[in-house]
Amino acid sequence: MEHLFTSESIISFFILVVLEVVLGIDNVIFVSIILNRLKGDKAQKKARRFWMITGILSRSLMLMGLGWLLSQKGKSVFTIAGKGFDLASIVMLAGGLFLIYKSVMEIHHKLEGEDPNETLKSKPPLSFGKAIGQILLIDAVFSFDSIITAGGTAKHVEIMIAAVVIAMTVMFLFSPKISAFIHKHPTLKMLALSFLVMIGLSLVIEGWNPAAAHDLSLKNYIYFGMAFSFVVEMLNMTMMSRAARKRAHVVKLNEPVLQEETKNESDMAK
Repeated sequence: MEHLFTSESIISFFILVVLEVVLGIDNVIFVSIILNRLKGDKAQKKARRFWMITGILSRSLMLMGLGWLLSQKGKSVFTIAGKGFDLASIVMLAGGLFLIYKSVMEIHHKLEGEDPNETLKSKPPLSFGKAIGQILLIDAVFSFDSIITAGGTAKHVEIMIAAVVIAMTVMFLFSPKISAFIHKHPTLKMLALSFLVMIGLSLVIEGWNPAAAHDLSLKNYIYFGMAFSFVVEMLNMTMMSRAARKRAHVVKLNEPVLQEETKNESDMAK
């Protein structure tokens, strides 16, 4: 248990929680939009509980599977030009490339893609079964990103599971407020996606040459870059005066917006 309370483990835990919350808020919003299409508060609450329980269970099981894969290090599955690749290396290489691709595509979509709110308008109400099916599908897509991010950020499965459970609980309880804050400060979303590119690159290097990645202490450099960038952005947000905020032009990302958030924006405009 001592390995869970080292400085590296604690730092990775907090970084992973923040990343999971900032990057996972889109998942919560999409699910909330589907829930809003259900008739009746009882059906919405039942579906929300179902999503919360299945989301945590599925991620925990996938993280346990990832932990088993990481334990297979050194057991080569095949060899190319004298270099052996085990299951852990294959997963790291594939996961790292996927994370880089997905992050770049997400940045493009947020800045130059279609507005998802337009496609979600005026859709008919859903039955409970169809809503659950759509929630499971959306959650499966987002959970894969979540698991790869966890594997690239933390070393121990216990830390990954704890961080993911806490992040999902925070998103479940405070999703409208978190969504509104990130919507007002899109730099945080772009920084988080940029960090994913760095994490993806570290996974590729670790999958290709674990010894070199360990000697270079890549994760320490990534943690420093994340922390430094986050502190700089917090200083920017804190030092900006109210007058400057009124004059500032904030870029609006192409992302789903909760109804409560839209109402708040219209009230502020008045």
